[in-house]
Amino acid sequence: MIQTTRTLASQPQPISISPFWLSDVAAPADPGADLPRDVDIAVIGAGYTGLCAARETAAAGRSTLVLDAGRFGEGCSGRNGGQVAYSIKPTFAQLSARHGAQVAMGICREGFAAVEHLRTLATEEGLDADWRPVGAFYGAHTRKHFDALRREAEQQSTGLDQRISVVQRADQAQEIATDFYHGGLIYHDDAAVHPAKLLIAMLARARAAGANVIHECAVSALQRSSSGFELQTARGIVHARQVLIATNGYTGPLSPWERRRVIPIGSYQIATEPLGLERMRALIPHGRIVGDTRRVVAYYRPSPDGQRVIFGGRAALAEKNALAVVPRMRQMLLQIFPQLQDAAITHAWVGTVAFTFDRLMHLGQREGLFHCMGYCGSGVPMATYFGRRIGQQMLGLPEGRTAFDSLKFPTRPLYAGRPWFLAPSILVYRTLDALGL
Repeated sequence: MIQTTRTLASQPQPISISPFWLSDVAAPADPGADLPRDVDIAVIGAGYTGLCAARETAAAGRSTLVLDAGRFGEGCSGRNGGQVAYSIKPTFAQLSARHGAQVAMGICREGFAAVEHLRTLATEEGLDADWRPVGAFYGAHTRKHFDALRREAEQQSTGLDQRISVVQRADQAQEIATDFYHGGLIYHDDAAVHPAKLLIAMLARARAAGANVIHECAVSALQRSSSGFELQTARGIVHARQVLIATNGYTGPLSPWERRRVIPIGSYQIATEPLGLERMRALIPHGRIVGDTRRVVAYYRPSPDGQRVIFGGRAALAEKNALAVVPRMRQMLLQIFPQLQDAAITHAWVGTVAFTFDRLMHLGQREGLFHCMGYCGSGVPMATYFGRRIGQQMLGLPEGRTAFDSLKFPTRPLYAGRPWFLAPSILVYRTLDALGL
């Protein structure tokens, strides 16, 4: 991918507005295949979800076409933080109140299965994605938050136990060189990957199974036909028996039913200049991924080579220009690590994640049109796992069944895909975070 750079007024050297992850990998060559006119299965979206689904259907002998509007890595699968963690947002108690204990237990176990699926691919099948089982440090923004985290660690639900250690504030320097937090938790089974390398690996797996993956080929219209669906693209019309919408945070007018059910939210990241191994080890001694309890999320980690801080968060409401958000992102970074005042920023980029109204991902079909989306910011393990499951569902295989299958995919009145309510919500969250509430 071409690197685009601009110079920030407060920083003399240019900042790349391409993701850091794409700076050290070569985009796979497009084989230049012709657009087929008829396929068994068409997948819209060539991120983790679409590629993992396509591998399943292609390996089963179904002619499978994956179409993506952008170039390789332009979606969030090439722009995320590469953090791998248990990813179910509602608690077991909250899920039990909504769906009953049995369904709640199944949903939570799917979250663990997603992490284990990716771990197996990396450690047993040799997936080249810089898998690093470093664990995570989750920092408490306030003393009250720490007390809540400690109770969470001490009162885990039977059957949903995680390997968790409590870190008191007095011992915090062993995990992270900051006084910003009031202690926290270590989640020992969390891990990190290189997101672009993971995407390359998933693309290679899909193509090896026989899937035809074409980038820069947007689907402009989707309508039903006598044989299934008709997809209109700039390169021609494709007929498919089955179609999967795998666009997550980039879901748009092409699929209005799905669009009404996902909330696109920008997630911003910056990368520091190389700081050196010694300085990085002083900042995050065990090289863990890091997050904290604030409502306006911040997440960060060392780069795979251990030289930089890759720092992400919800730094703006609807800003598309990543460079414009650098001052706020840098301020957020310096809140935690004031000792990085002299560190230059070399990359800044933005990706779009998809949240849902019930804070759960959803997969299934509606009148023959399949969907798999809404990972709520945890798409690395979830998209790779549930992409496989939705592919199996498209094949009619029993192993494709999940605990999510019976859940309704909710929306809200008057919502059509433009989250007008985000701005006041984020302002309230920032105020609560600032007050430590």
